[in-house]
Formats: sequence, structure tokens, C-alpha cells
Amino acid sequence: MLIDAALQLAAEGAEVSVREAARRAAVSPGAPFRHFPNRDALMAAVAGEAQRRFRAEIEVALDQAPATDPLGRFRAFGLAYLRWAMRNPAHFEIISTGRYFAHGSSAELTRDNAELIALTERMLADAAEQGLLRSADPKRIQIAGRALVYGFARMNLDGHFPRWGVEEGETERMAEGVIDLFIAGIAKP
Repeated sequence: MLIDAALQLAAEGAEVSVREAARRAAVSPGAPFRHFPNRDALMAAVAGEAQRRFRAEIEVALDQAPATDPLGRFRAFGLAYLRWAMRNPAHFEIISTGRYFAHGSSAELTRDNAELIALTERMLADAAEQGLLRSADPKRIQIAGRALVYGFARMNLDGHFPRWGVEEGETERMAEGVIDLFIAGIAKP
């Protein structure tokens, strides 16, 4: 309840405070401080919830991708990232920027991010082992892929697509096309 109220404040671009989140959640002003001694603790909990939802979206996408197709899994991961970010802009903002709290202060988020990075490393290592990649540098591909999905999600969040001629209802289809273009660029013909 309090986490949802804090998320709503963030989504509105309002200043997030424990007291304002308590007011929005219709609980006494002092009650939340038993669970969240300060704003950073509350925002770490909000980010933890956002990360759990993000991770669930990734896992569903990967469950639907063939285990023997590492580039298909890499594509599924990227699309899940973009779809989640586009459908959950406030969550994306909270876990992708340092605006709300210091990410390094959450051992849970640090660990989960490391697991996701390792997951993409394994996908690309498998693709390299199968001879599917043009480049012998999976780390460069991994960083380029991350930059692509993060940049696309950021462009969406910041409202850039209409200036580029991408209508609101076309954004997800454009995301898929951009991911496919990237995969075509890294895959051996």
C-alpha cells in the first residue's frame, strides 16, 4: 500500500516522502517509519518491487523462448525489457536512474542486476560457442544491446517518438523492429 503510494508519487513527478506516501496510503503519518526509517529505505523497497516485476516479465519471456536458441533468448530478453519499460514508465525511471535513491545501497538490487548481466553474458557466450555471432567480442555486443534497449526505453519515457514520426500505438512494433535489426546485425548470415 505504502509502496504503491510512493510509486504513484514518482509517476506524477512529485517529490516522494515517507509522510506524503503515508497520507496517500491513508495511514497515520508515523506508522510507516516503523518499516521505512527514511525516504531512501522507502524508495529502496519501491525499487525492489519494481525489480521483482521486471524480473518476472523477463522470466516469462525467456520461458517462451527455445532454450537451444541463444539469440532468440537474447531477443526475447530485449523485447521483455522494452515492453516492461514502456508499460511501467515510473518503475523504469526508479530502477534505471539515480534520481530517487542510490542504487548501490541496495544489496538486493545489486545482486539481481548482476544476475541479469550474467544471464545475458551466458546467452551471448552460448551464441558464440554455436558460431552464431559476427563478432568475437560478446562483451561489446552485450553493452551495445543494453545501450539500445535503455536508449529506446528512455526515448519513450522522455516523449521523443512523436518527433521521429512514431505514433503512440506504433511504439511497441517499432521496438520489435529495432531489436530485430540489432539481432540481424550481430548474427552471422
